[in-house]
Amino acid sequence: MYTSASALTLALEVDKLTAKYGRIPILNGVTFTARAGEVLGILGYNGMGKTTLMKVLIGLLPSSGGTIRFEGKDITRETAFLRSRAGIGYVPQGREVFPRLSVHDNLRMGASALGAERDQVVRSVVAEFPILERLHDRMAGTLSGGEQQILAIARALCARPRLLLLDEPTEGIQPSIIDQIAEALRRLATGGNLTIILVEQNLEFVAGLASRALIIQKGLILSEVPPQNLHSAMEIDEIAGIQL
Repeated sequence: MYTSASALTLALEVDKLTAKYGRIPILNGVTFTARAGEVLGILGYNGMGKTTLMKVLIGLLPSSGGTIRFEGKDITRETAFLRSRAGIGYVPQGREVFPRLSVHDNLRMGASALGAERDQVVRSVVAEFPILERLHDRMAGTLSGGEQQILAIARALCARPRLLLLDEPTEGIQPSIIDQIAEALRRLATGGNLTIILVEQNLEFVAGLASRALIIQKGLILSEVPPQNLHSAMEIDEIAGIQL
């Protein structure tokens, strides 16, 4: 069980979080904290509970025990809608863009709760991902996997979250697109107004962004890897079996 970070700067506090699929336990007392403005990586084998953790944090799956606090407020029983309105964004594994809407309309959907500010926010997000400018009128379903991933992240950012949950954003993506995503996320995180929790198996991607990473195994946080050791594939592999 692991917890860290100053209570004065916490964006997210997760304490003894448990979750099940039916009677099968998946999360077995996950405890960690994320500081405001930090990028926190979560590493682990497939089947260790990473995606379940993300779904419980955003409210798509119920927890069976423990608490989740966002910016000091207990949100453990809040719906996914209310968590989104409170400032939590989520990009699921597999992207899930609206395939029959244009890129522009996908982005406007992401900003739909902003009213008169919507178009201004969409323009500011597109400025972070210039590739979306030339794809403006394309149907999202016709984009490449990497382009869809950029769109999914941009759409989540259009809601102006203060906490962004990213589940396997590099999965199946070509290296050039991965570099674009990493560069944009690095810029956004540097501003200090966005906390990012990044579930990944791409160690180099996490190492280039995260200030630290947590190892999850069998639904528990096993240990923390400090930033200076994130490039050590041997050390990570010894802990959790993750390979470059």
